Parts: sequence; C-alpha cells; structure tokens
Amino acid sequence: MSKILVFGHKNPDTDTITSALVYAYLKQQLGVDAEAVRLGEVNNETAFALEKFGFDAPRLVEKVAPEAAEVILVDHNEFQQSAEDIQDVTISEVIDHHRIANFETANPLYYRAEPVGCTATILNKMFKENDVEVPANYAGLMLSAIVSDTLLLKSPTCTPQDVKAATELAAKAGVNLEEYGLAMLKAGADLSDKSLEDLLSLDAKEFEMGSSKVIIAQVNAVDVNDVLSRQAELELLLNKEVAEKGLDLFFFVVTDILNNNSVAVPAGQLATRSAEAFGTILANNQIELKGVVSRKKQIVPTLTEAFQ
Repeated sequence: MSKILVFGHKNPDTDTITSALVYAYLKQQLGVDAEAVRLGEVNNETAFALEKFGFDAPRLVEKVAPEAAEVILVDHNEFQQSAEDIQDVTISEVIDHHRIANFETANPLYYRAEPVGCTATILNKMFKENDVEVPANYAGLMLSAIVSDTLLLKSPTCTPQDVKAATELAAKAGVNLEEYGLAMLKAGADLSDKSLEDLLSLDAKEFEMGSSKVIIAQVNAVDVNDVLSRQAELELLLNKEVAEKGLDLFFFVVTDILNNNSVAVPAGQLATRSAEAFGTILANNQIELKGVVSRKKQIVPTLTEAFQ
C-alpha cells in the first residue's frame, strides 16, 4: 500500500474537496503516488465548482486504513472531524488554516498551518515554492475554495494573502472573480432540494470545548426564512441529534450571504449559555448574530472561551 490518500474533514465543504484534489495533483507532480478522496457527500456549491472546471468528485471512502498506510490531511486536523480510523494510519502531512486541537502523532511530520482564510491560499504558495505551474482548471478549484471560505472576500477570516491569491487564480482560471464567485455562492445557497436532515449534516463539525461536546453546523442562504420557516421541525431534529450523540450543544447557524449576518438555533443544555457568549439572549429559540459569518473566527473562539 504505497499510495498516499489526501482528504479533508467529514461533511466536506468546497475548500476540503478542492484542496484534496489540488494537493494530490501537486504531490503527483513531485513524484508521489497520491489520490484525493472524500469522507462525505458533495454539496451544491462544490458540485457547481467541480462542474465548472471539469472535475469529478473524489471517490467516497468510509475508512482509510484498508487502503493506505499513510495519509495527508487538508483543511482540518482535529481527529473527531477526520476519518473514523485516523489513528490506525500514519499522518505524514497536514495543510490547514484552523486551530490545532486533539491532534497527536507518534512520528514527526510536515505540518503547515497558516492564519489565512482558506487552505487553497496556502496551496497556491506551495505550487510556487515547488516551481510547479498551476493549470487553469486547478486554479479554478483553488479560487472556488477561497470564495467559499471567505464569502467572496467579505468574511473577517479573509486576509490580504487571500485577496491576492484569489485575484491571481481568477486570472489563471479565466473567470471574472465577482461574477463567478456570486454565482457559485448562490448555487450553494439554493436549499430548495435539501431536507432539514440534509441541512444538519451539510457542513457540520464537531468540537471539544473544555469538557463539552459541541457540533456547529452552518448553512448559507439568500433568505434565512427558507430555513427558519421550518424551525419547529428543525428543533425536533436538533434535540434528537443532541440525545443520540450525547452533545452538550448543537449550534445550527443560518448565514445570509447577501447581508453578512447570521441566525443561530441552539439545542442542548448549553443553549442559553451559547446566547450569553455572544452577549445576547435567546428569543424564540433564536440567536441574532449581527455581522457574524465565520464559524472559524467568530463562532468557535467565542463558544470555546465561554465553555472553558
């Protein structure tokens, strides 16, 4: 089993899927037998990007140890977000832009984590460092990831490095950054074909915050009422998830991509404390999150500090 598998987190988003494809390609150019795989279903936004630039989704795997002794993680590092049998393989590399938590290896590895808005921004640098040209279609994938993770360069996670990379990659991909970016985000925000069960798992990540077990799920929408009009049913599903998974909090966030605000619907014993963490109260079991769009920079740190 000499092949190395490259993959991102469960419930994959655009950065996870495209970064796996892009980094596997770069490793192949450097003589490594690498294959991109995925740990979950592809969402509408990612499907839009893959079709636009002529890619199939990486193949779906349930476990990685039966296929490879060595793996590379992109866009994540926390074990509860990774493959179920992640501790049965050797992690040789991590390329990420998130906090580092619940991560330990027996052997040295190449670990690259930078405080930028997107994994693709780091990968763009790595192509240059290795003197490998970025093909137009792979540039399109990286651009898509940056647009997704930074909400078209408007998220507080966005850095000047992300803006520079996005501008450069859009030119290589031959697309208009604003036009393509908005079309992709709108494709991802079209929830008409999604059930509430789908929305709960579409982009959900599990976190350990002190002694608390927390899942934060986030969906983008053009109109938050597309989701919140079904709140009664949503709350039943959230409470079911809390009970079945032994959660202290399921924090479900709907983000308005046009106005850059969010509304959260929390469930679990920490629901009230989650509202207090943002300096507000629960009203109709909703938390108004004005100006909040980033799980990584605005939601996870706030809740982590509150629950320590």
